[in-house]
Amino acid sequence: MAINMETGPLPTVIDLFSGAGGLSGSFERAGFHTIGAVDTDPDCIATLKATQQARLTIKGSRRTYLECTRLIRADVRDVVRSDLVPEDAPTDWRPDVLAGGPPCQPFSSAGAGLGLNDPRGKLFTHFVRLAGELQPRMILFENVAGLVTAKGHDGRPGGVLRLIQSRFEEIGYACRFALLNAADFGAGQRRVRLYILASKNEVLPHFPLPSHAAKPECNLQKWVSLAARISSLPAPAPHDVIRPTGLRAHELLALQPGTGLKSVGIVEANRPSGHWGYRQDCFVADPTIPARTIRAASTPDWIQTSDGLRRLTWPECAALQGFADGWAFEGSRASRYRQIGNAVQGDIGTAIAAELAEALSQQAFQQPVSAVWPASFDKRVRYTSMEERVNGAHRRAARSRRAESIGMFCAAE
Repeated sequence: MAINMETGPLPTVIDLFSGAGGLSGSFERAGFHTIGAVDTDPDCIATLKATQQARLTIKGSRRTYLECTRLIRADVRDVVRSDLVPEDAPTDWRPDVLAGGPPCQPFSSAGAGLGLNDPRGKLFTHFVRLAGELQPRMILFENVAGLVTAKGHDGRPGGVLRLIQSRFEEIGYACRFALLNAADFGAGQRRVRLYILASKNEVLPHFPLPSHAAKPECNLQKWVSLAARISSLPAPAPHDVIRPTGLRAHELLALQPGTGLKSVGIVEANRPSGHWGYRQDCFVADPTIPARTIRAASTPDWIQTSDGLRRLTWPECAALQGFADGWAFEGSRASRYRQIGNAVQGDIGTAIAAELAEALSQQAFQQPVSAVWPASFDKRVRYTSMEERVNGAHRRAARSRRAESIGMFCAAE
């Protein structure tokens, strides 16, 4: 067990699906020691190793990030308890927290939305399996908001989340749920994610209260704007700057901040003129409010600066994601964007970790009961069910036509 010379033993966390370490760093800023971090991506593990070797000091502490953390490159399906338990630990050792965010692509609006039909959509079962083997005192599970309405095996929206809850309850863990916006916790980014807290034989922890708001009242602070968050960063390195060229440059320069080029409209039963949105790769950010969600793509939003239009650089995206200054990302530029976009946002991660640390310190033993779903979850499920009835057939037909056209194009090639 890690020892803080001033306060004694530190609470411990194991980070599954750790990626580049966004969640590990969040917990360590809240006073935890990361026992192990597991990921299958070689660039992510290289980033963790480089950061560990850089010995970056945790602000307000004498400790360094990932100090003595076991970095494990492995598929979580192959990981067992003995891979994660410290070598000198007693036989009944368990971590204080098991944390992680299984791959979100199966449930993300930016992905194919295959849900449980995507092999990655079933990786949560191994999170639950390892929770059963390790018996952590508490659990933090993170994923995209789309998991709230993801369809289960019966085809009903909300089925996947009900399945995850039931699997946790089967091994004795009660759950609490929330959709939280990172901007409400001081991030310069409007990133809404699903969080599940779970405990066994202890008080079920609550989520932290927001510290910021778009229109602050009482003791809340105003949201941190994109401009304010990146203004304190060093000037971008020339090789990290991406500028628009050709016709695209003229199209983007004509846009007002907070708008983008429109995507092709999809005709639906209740939208005969087309259901359009902004193209993800052609949006000009509004610097006066927090950024849109940082994605795992090398085409982040454009920003207007004194020297012209450019994309957000990967170091700026890392800052918006709450990574500590100097986090040693490895891999190509595209890989760095991907690692950053896939991470758990650090400001909200630290706020949740601090709440868990407080709950752990109470050592109030009891048999917890799962909290009811927030009313907003039920509303989302009802809306998704209605949308499926109205537009489901149209969407499936459109996907089928698109697949056929792609097949014909490939055959012609």
